[in-house]
Amino acid sequence: MASLWRAALALTQTQSTQTDGVEFWSNPERTGWLMKQGEHIKTWRRRWFILKQGKLFWFKDSTVTRVCKPRGVIPVASCLTVKGAEDVLHKQNAFELSTRSDTMYFIADSEKEKEDWINSIGRSIVQHSRSVTDSEIVDYESKS
Repeated sequence: MASLWRAALALTQTQSTQTDGVEFWSNPERTGWLMKQGEHIKTWRRRWFILKQGKLFWFKDSTVTRVCKPRGVIPVASCLTVKGAEDVLHKQNAFELSTRSDTMYFIADSEKEKEDWINSIGRSIVQHSRSVTDSEIVDYESKS
């Protein structure tokens, strides 16, 4: 989970690089309250999340304007899966967002909210992930 957190927390040092000019305060794809765990102190905290243009931002407050600074951001293109995680956390409405090496956990207020976030983030992963190049395609039938 360290590299996902590093990517998210690097925002405080390189605000403009991490947001890539995304106007998170205007017409987001999805917004809402989620619980997330801190990186070092594993307490659950309620944060306002905004999904826009392949980035998942979070804030302490739901009043977000252009002058607000996100508490963190996750580039969803680096994520491989988003799925329910009730069985892992033993908490209702939990879901996880995973890269090759890290997993972040979230808890939504309801089953519907959880499913809506999973669907929205899943769509964003597909839309913003790098396309597979020809050199990465392995055609097992063409090998003798």
